[in-house]
Amino acid sequence: MTAPFLIIETGQPVASMRRHGGFPHWIRVASGLPRERVVSINVEAGESLPTAAGFAGVIVTGSGAMVTERRDWSEATAAWLADAARAGLPIFGICYGHQLLAHALGGVVGDNPAGREMGTFEMELLPPAADDVLLGPMPERFAVQLTHQQSVLKVPEGAVVLARSALDPVQAFRWGDNAWGVQFHPEFSATHMRGYIQARKVALQREGLDPAAMVAQVAATPEGRRVMRRFVHHATGLARTNG
Repeated sequence: MTAPFLIIETGQPVASMRRHGGFPHWIRVASGLPRERVVSINVEAGESLPTAAGFAGVIVTGSGAMVTERRDWSEATAAWLADAARAGLPIFGICYGHQLLAHALGGVVGDNPAGREMGTFEMELLPPAADDVLLGPMPERFAVQLTHQQSVLKVPEGAVVLARSALDPVQAFRWGDNAWGVQFHPEFSATHMRGYIQARKVALQREGLDPAAMVAQVAATPEGRRVMRRFVHHATGLARTNG
């Protein structure tokens, strides 16, 4: 059987959206992976990470936690990710996972100076993305789903910034040949995004934002999903070659 993928679960969806399952389920469905090719470990709940050997790749979920809180489980996961990345294991970090990967490899994470970025936004690829395995085939601009308050403020040494948005200059980066972080949520459908905005309604209003207008602007983001599927395809190919 083709090597499985490890999904590192670092958090749970907002309460109102848990009826749709947890992040590992959303990721598995969006990435096209069959159930038997996924091993999910909930590090936030205290589950221990296995050895990286035998996995085709790793996908790190989003979380309601903040990397800057330096929680024990988060720091232990960062150390694991650093070792796995240096060993060449394909890694794909989403939102919190993107930030945690950057932190693990020596980057800097903190509050986004532009504030909260939430809803459907346009992402722009940067020139280095032209040669990237995941982003090279993508259009120069495409819509993605976003919900975050912290960002990668400085990428790790040797990392390449691949994309930006109006509110965040580091929407995607690659470190080495096989480790990627994306600030956006490729696993979010428009339904997920609308649910998140509605769940954050009070906080958004306090920040002077208009939740109703934000919900109205939510759109489907198939290109974002394609990026994650390309990661799965790339990692699977490497596993077969090296296996």
